[in-house]
Amino acid sequence: MSADTDLTGPLGGPAPTSSRAPVGGARPVTPVGIVADLLGSVARQVADVPGVPLEARADLARARAIAAGLEGYVEQQTSPPSAALAALEERTRAEPWEGNLEAEMLSGHVEGAFLQMLVRVSRSRQVLEVGMFTGYAALAMAEALPEGGRVVACELDPGVAALARDCFAASPVGDRVQVEVGPASETLARLAEQGETFDLVFLDADKPGYAGYLDLLLDRGLLHPEGLLCVDNTLLQGEPWSEASSPNGRAVTAFNEQLRDDPRVEQVVVPLRDGVTLARRV
Repeated sequence: MSADTDLTGPLGGPAPTSSRAPVGGARPVTPVGIVADLLGSVARQVADVPGVPLEARADLARARAIAAGLEGYVEQQTSPPSAALAALEERTRAEPWEGNLEAEMLSGHVEGAFLQMLVRVSRSRQVLEVGMFTGYAALAMAEALPEGGRVVACELDPGVAALARDCFAASPVGDRVQVEVGPASETLARLAEQGETFDLVFLDADKPGYAGYLDLLLDRGLLHPEGLLCVDNTLLQGEPWSEASSPNGRAVTAFNEQLRDDPRVEQVVVPLRDGVTLARRV
């Protein structure tokens, strides 16, 4: 039995695939994507091992099918992105990223739709994004804003910001996004001095900086008293409850504990993609 045959679905058909599963060299970057990848690896390792009970092989195939198919299924059941968002994602994935940047940093379809829902149900008009990358989340939230609404998006890398601006220019609502280039801590301090306040804040920047950004948002009044804070990657590839071996993993683990114990806020962790925490002042 080949490994591929061993990974068929429970009814003998092909195993469901996830858009986040490794394709064309992309690596899994969510807890469930990593689980699917590991289960596939185990299935290949035991494919030709004699003595493995058929029931164990069937359970393994079903576990892998469930994990590998989850994110693809969620995408299929979520309202489709706009043409501008689809084009932005395509351009981001076509870029030859180097260093610490990679296409997998893109928020993507489902998380973009989630953020749009938050903007709409909270009736936000002023939105702040800390850590823009190529602008998928910023443009998604801009599409959900009412007339006169604005997204202020902070990005450290000038080249990435230029790519995002090009994509925004192709959107009918791109002028709702105000891009601020430079260290986010400096931008946030300046916005606070200007008396800016935001109904919704999406935090998706450098993970070791999360704790400092939280204090700036709360202590300097950037988050409106009735505002909503949305923090990305708070499940960081499963590290907070498994190994936490990377600097980012340790930073997110510490941030999660700090937020949990912070009397200024109440929060809920949503297992969407790589984890999203929603928090509000109390």
